[in-house]
Amino acid sequence: MKNKTNRTVSIKIAALIAAIVLVIGCTAGGTIAWLVSKPDPITNVFTVGNINAELTEAATEFKIVPGVNITKNPIATVKANSEECYLFVQLTEENWPNFTEADKTTRKVEYKIADGWTKLKDGVYYREVTKDDAKDQVFHVLQDDQVTVSNTLTKENADAITGTPKLTVAVYAVQKEGMDSADKAWATAKAN
Repeated sequence: MKNKTNRTVSIKIAALIAAIVLVIGCTAGGTIAWLVSKPDPITNVFTVGNINAELTEAATEFKIVPGVNITKNPIATVKANSEECYLFVQLTEENWPNFTEADKTTRKVEYKIADGWTKLKDGVYYREVTKDDAKDQVFHVLQDDQVTVSNTLTKENADAITGTPKLTVAVYAVQKEGMDSADKAWATAKAN
């Protein structure tokens, strides 16, 4: 019986020691504090940039008559809410009369680019357009919205024109952000 009593006492002592360890462990564990900081999360919102440009003109067919200027009003527009961009205008002549005045530099049928455009290369001009959320930005392409026809244009000159003279106006808008120069923006416009 002594064995059984020793065993019971040993179990009680072991249980008492386990209880004491648990109480000390819970007390010590309860007094340990961790420094924790949890700031509010930040939600990032991404919108997609956009550029909207258009080209308009009142008429597309004209007659060349000596001494009579032709109203030709191509207008490039960058729509409201468009991103900052390079706006390009490309003028391409086909069968265009190349007769010149006596000074050999002024063409008898000519047009000039409107103010505010910078020449990039022959037939290509550009301007930098800032973002405007409120309104469309309108840019005239030709100076005074006209093609001038000299009164020195003769019947012989007119008869010598081969084919139908055409002037094609094209507009391109390319985002300014990420472009190093107008040259790079133009290369991007032509590649797309």
